[in-house]
Amino acid sequence: MHSSRRRALLQIHFCVVLWGFTAILGKLIALAALPLVWWRMLLVSGALLLARSFWRGLRSMSGRLVWIYAGIGVIVALHWLTFYGSVKLANASVAATCMALAPVFISFVEPVLTRRRFDATEVAFGLAVIPGVATVVGGTPSGMRLGIAVGALSALFVAFFASLNKRYIGDSHALTVTGIEMGAGALFLTLAGVLVAPGADMFALPTPRDATLLVVLAVGCTLLPFALSLVALRQLSAFSASLAVNLEPIYAILLAIVLLGEQRELAPTFYVGVAIILAVVFTHPLWTSRGDRRAHIEDAAPR
Repeated sequence: MHSSRRRALLQIHFCVVLWGFTAILGKLIALAALPLVWWRMLLVSGALLLARSFWRGLRSMSGRLVWIYAGIGVIVALHWLTFYGSVKLANASVAATCMALAPVFISFVEPVLTRRRFDATEVAFGLAVIPGVATVVGGTPSGMRLGIAVGALSALFVAFFASLNKRYIGDSHALTVTGIEMGAGALFLTLAGVLVAPGADMFALPTPRDATLLVVLAVGCTLLPFALSLVALRQLSAFSASLAVNLEPIYAILLAIVLLGEQRELAPTFYVGVAIILAVVFTHPLWTSRGDRRAHIEDAAPR
């Protein structure tokens, strides 16, 4: 494995550790999903407006790319909205586990959006996650099933924005891309709050406790990992990155057990499903690295 790819994998896994806290924070923050995501995107985009590198990258970016990243930002907003909707309707463990469906969707969506051939191995590993997710569903109370459906929709949005970011990231400055996407998402949610949900009270100031948690969510679990993941995507496929992100449920579940006591809400079969998902996550890099070694040997062989 090349050093640049290894570094990209380490960056993604560091992002996953930070993302493992997002579901927990979403459960701890008392705000509803819409104002929660609005504040999250507003704080991140506001912080980036103060960075010189954001404006420097923006000046060198074409207008077409700005609009593309803005559109991707709307999809990111829809992903977070449905993700935190899943947290509120079910719990942090269930919402995080639903993200394991992302590779299933990405294995079909990414080849179309990035204009590359379908990879049978990616499709197979993506589909291998389904039994684990099905077992997870069987281990949750019936009252959480709507949360699972909303979580699956959130995973579909992941497939679209991850694949589009992979296609268009190129040499664009990661912080500039992040700022555009977060700003566009915040603007989209502002319009949604005014036109679709005027009674949501999304513009009310959060309590001091929620404000503190929102800052942690915005900076430590959003700004840093989001920008870092965009850099890593230059060396990784969206599919490979999403399989690494499948470790997020493991971190989230462990944190939910320690901090929220969620193991009392879930049956043992839920954790069997999580184990199946984890097995797929670890098998995929072993399989692909074996293929890389075989290809290297074949390339080195005399013709």
